[in-house]
Amino acid sequence: MSERTFGVPPLRDGLAVSGRGIVVVRGGRRIVDEVDVDVVPRRILAVTGPSGSGKSTLLAVLAGLVAADAGTIDPADPADRAALSGVVFQSYGLLPVLTAAENVELPLQLRGLDRDEVRELAEIALARAGLPDIPDRLAEELSGGQRQRVAVARALAVSPALLVADEPTAELDADTAALVLHALRAEANSGAAVVLATHDPEVAALCDEQLHLVDGRVVASPFV
Repeated sequence: MSERTFGVPPLRDGLAVSGRGIVVVRGGRRIVDEVDVDVVPRRILAVTGPSGSGKSTLLAVLAGLVAADAGTIDPADPADRAALSGVVFQSYGLLPVLTAAENVELPLQLRGLDRDEVRELAEIALARAGLPDIPDRLAEELSGGQRQRVAVARALAVSPALLVADEPTAELDADTAALVLHALRAEANSGAAVVLATHDPEVAALCDEQLHLVDGRVVASPFV
């Protein structure tokens, strides 16, 4: 069984990620256009901007899920970054026929942990996301806000060195959003590097740094 104290993530070495001149081209258009970015352990970076500004694409590049078409990223190998990342997808990415706990358990199982530890860590992560009472409910039966928090729990469960969260509070009420942001802050305090995309100035204000995108380019943030 795990020796983790309930609700407290273990200390770990965070993954610093630096990008210079990152470019991503889709359909002949630069979705991300010459972006410089630094994600630092123990801190939270908010990537802000309107819909379609390139936030989700930039986060996917940082997490090693999308390859940049130009620019440099350190660590350079996307697979290395992906292996150390926990990701909260904007569209949840849950399997509807699995329970909440089973969805959270998937990345833990891929890490070769024993069954008892997998279940314990999944339940801890669900509790940290404010969902201690729904481990056995099917994902397809959950509300949008509950699905969002299950997606957050899945990323938290693996104690990632890099936590990438795409609009993690978008469908949550103020109290539940505060709970999720508290969990992300706890990850940063435990050593993780955290980057999140948000269009909410109140969420951005709670982060340590901001990077504001418009049409794929970095511009001065109106939220600072």
